Amino acid sequence: MSDENKVVAETRTNFGKGFARRLRAAGKIPAVIYGHGTDPVHVALPGHQVSLIIRRANALLDLDIDGTSQLALVKDVQKDPVHQIIEHIDLLVVKKGEKVAIDLPVVVTGESFSGTIATLDAATLAVEAEATHIPENVEVSIEGLEEGAHITAADVKLPKGVTLVADPETLVVAISVPAAPVEDEASEAPAEGDAEAPAEEAAAE
Repeated sequence: MSDENKVVAETRTNFGKGFARRLRAAGKIPAVIYGHGTDPVHVALPGHQVSLIIRRANALLDLDIDGTSQLALVKDVQKDPVHQIIEHIDLLVVKKGEKVAIDLPVVVTGESFSGTIATLDAATLAVEAEATHIPENVEVSIEGLEEGAHITAADVKLPKGVTLVADPETLVVAISVPAAPVEDEASEAPAEGDAEAPAEEAAAE
């Protein structure tokens, strides 16, 4: 694990929205650590450092809590819907060698056959992976696939050590041809004035 993921966490005993606001104003993020039958531990994390780390899905933190090292997986990030400020983080206690259930982002690579489009039906796949070896994503190649091709979860090549949890028949990507635009019949009909013009011209002659 990278040293960048080593985070000093401060234990906290004060709770409530007011205290959480003061923490965020001081550049810190309130968080709670739970799992493995332990009591929840409430901590404050360095805001800027953790904000950078959790850009990666399923980020793993190597926490220093009062001198004790603890691995924790980011399970939920709560953000302000308007300002996108991180308000709270839920962390799950994990141990080296332990497998955890996660959702891995699906990344589509390559280009399907000319004139077709690829529709991503499953943006993530439920899998199990070793806590200290979680890949960033799973790649799905659509190179050269023609209309009607489908890629299911069972077709996805998973990284070493990762096992599928999702239904193998889950549709991940579908290849199709865009429907032809329907022309507006009204736009094709001659304007009322245009239709009458020839009759008026004939009468004038």
